[in-house]
Amino acid sequence: MILRLRGNIPRMEKQGQEEISVLETIKRQFENVTDLLTETVDNGFWPMEIAYFPSLCDERIKDGLLVPYSYRFDPDEFRRMLRSNPKYVEAEDPKQWANLLLKGFVLLKVEGKCYSFKSDRTLVTEPGTTEVESAVLGPQSAFTEDITMNMALLRLRYNVPTLTAEPYDKGSYSNTSIMVLYDRELVNPVILNMLRDKLDRIRLDLLLASSSLVKELTDRNHRLFPTILQTERPDRVAVMLRKGKIVIIINGSRFALILPVRLFDFMHAMDDEYDSYWINRFLNVMRYVGIWMTIILPASYIAIVSYNPEIFRVQLAFTIDGSRAGVPYPSFVEVFVMLFMIEALIEASIRLPRIVGSTATTVGGLILGQAAQQAGLVSSIMIIITSVVAISNFVIPNPDFSQAVRLMKYPFVVIAMLYGISGVVVLFFALMVYLCNLRSFGEPYFALFLPRSHDLPNQGTKLGKG
Repeated sequence: MILRLRGNIPRMEKQGQEEISVLETIKRQFENVTDLLTETVDNGFWPMEIAYFPSLCDERIKDGLLVPYSYRFDPDEFRRMLRSNPKYVEAEDPKQWANLLLKGFVLLKVEGKCYSFKSDRTLVTEPGTTEVESAVLGPQSAFTEDITMNMALLRLRYNVPTLTAEPYDKGSYSNTSIMVLYDRELVNPVILNMLRDKLDRIRLDLLLASSSLVKELTDRNHRLFPTILQTERPDRVAVMLRKGKIVIIINGSRFALILPVRLFDFMHAMDDEYDSYWINRFLNVMRYVGIWMTIILPASYIAIVSYNPEIFRVQLAFTIDGSRAGVPYPSFVEVFVMLFMIEALIEASIRLPRIVGSTATTVGGLILGQAAQQAGLVSSIMIIITSVVAISNFVIPNPDFSQAVRLMKYPFVVIAMLYGISGVVVLFFALMVYLCNLRSFGEPYFALFLPRSHDLPNQGTKLGKG
């Protein structure tokens, strides 16, 4: 049976007036929108109004709606399909029509009732591979930018009936779908309620990435160290859910948010779950030594060379002094120049195309370092220190925490320039105090162990802000 478009329906009947009002309401909401399809079709038995965006819908509209309506039409079967198929939901509220159409639903009105049909286009059909958090062992699949696929990846690895998902829509212009996930038997209800309150208070125009939501959930945006962990790995999310954490996944972003977290969660790589005990301990110690060297080593060089050379043995002090004999400026200028070059190379490696990025930065670093040392602009000891600092920073598994550590070394350089080794020691102690005082959704940032939710008293008023 061929569909016959009915552009003009008689207005004498009440039903016709109601049908016209549906399309007119949609056209008023989407004034001058040319890619919106609004038509009245007739199969010879029933007229049906239909409205949808072809670019947002897939082939399900043909098999799930148009074919049963036009070629296999039976009134009783069609009514039964509307009532029993979960993809058909009554949508009588005109305020929801625009939001449904923009999310890939089809609006149809038949026999005086309006329905929505789920036919949103699925852009991602296969899971991605890890790019930011690479893994040697364990699963190689990563989250995608499709929230449905991400839910499937997560339930595949955390397959328990207690996993609970709460949907939200954020962004007055983007209407981005997000999902709050937690194990209802392990989660701390105080932290869960705190997160719900913050989500209800969020007012955003566009929510395009997980980092935008991190800024809104963090009360103090000027914090140096991250208090929410971002990850692209479903297996990491499964491990964190087992520990009673809360996870947020966002449609259009391949990174999930995990909260609350500790400093030690940022230092945990997923290979730690699959390596042997002693390899795991060795790699963890190496990461913490890398943090210490990244923060302390440039400042210690300035402090010892300019203020406290007696810390070194005489032979080593003479060696360092000899390497700096031709350098025309103080040690802190030398350190700032080399650190700036390293930061510029790291930024260039991120922004350049992947085909030439690694080669260009490697060659550029070698040439610049060798030329600067031969020209007498920097000492050979400074070249070694700069290389050690750059390599040590790369052993940190989480990029957000790695950036915080990269930035943290500059206050130490400034304090070493002014007060020497005593200033470095005092600032390091102040950093420890700051980390001990830091909170992630009310839980201590520097805690070695966090109790399970059933061990925590319900003392929401004592929890600090995240």
